[in-house]
Amino acid sequence: MTVSAAKAPWFLARCAQFAVSVAAGAELVRALKVRAHLLHPSPTTAAESGRVSMIFVDAMTAAAVLFLLWFDRCRHNAELLSPGGVPGSRAWAVLAWLIPVFNLWVPRGLVQDVHRASAPAGADAGRGDLLVNVWWAAWAGHAVLALAAVNLGFGTSLPSLVASEVLSLLAAALATVVIQRITVRQAAGLGAGPQVPTPVDLPHAS
Repeated sequence: MTVSAAKAPWFLARCAQFAVSVAAGAELVRALKVRAHLLHPSPTTAAESGRVSMIFVDAMTAAAVLFLLWFDRCRHNAELLSPGGVPGSRAWAVLAWLIPVFNLWVPRGLVQDVHRASAPAGADAGRGDLLVNVWWAAWAGHAVLALAAVNLGFGTSLPSLVASEVLSLLAAALATVVIQRITVRQAAGLGAGPQVPTPVDLPHAS
């Protein structure tokens, strides 16, 4: 596919943004229901927390799939916009998100590579890197607090819950901004590809 034939993945971007927002909301409800069950165990609270947890798993799975589809398309477009500017392979760009431990830091660099490669000439890379870094810090912080709540018995701690969910909502909001920013950059770059001259642009015969 050539630059002129490629298009920014707007449909996937919108789907991913919506799914990420829904997953963040489901995570908040799940955390509240689980805490309520831990504080007041009963068959009713157990059923409610189990039902909401299943909804959260479905929402998070859909968000992950849509985000990876969007990211894979954006990475391909980034290679067209900046040949040689995106290291690694498309397969690794997807697998890195799924490998435990690696997915705590490797994907951040992959997103930065795509963001930089999608930028117009002369763009300030520092601002884009800051956006990605803050987003990733919020996501990693939420993941660490969530794991601590499960493994260290902080599930009923209100301060821990508040901190974790604030980071989760912040990470979701910043993820939608990252998706928007990269897609906008690619739309501008791909739209600036070679254009076919119209009849009025052609020289007139004398």
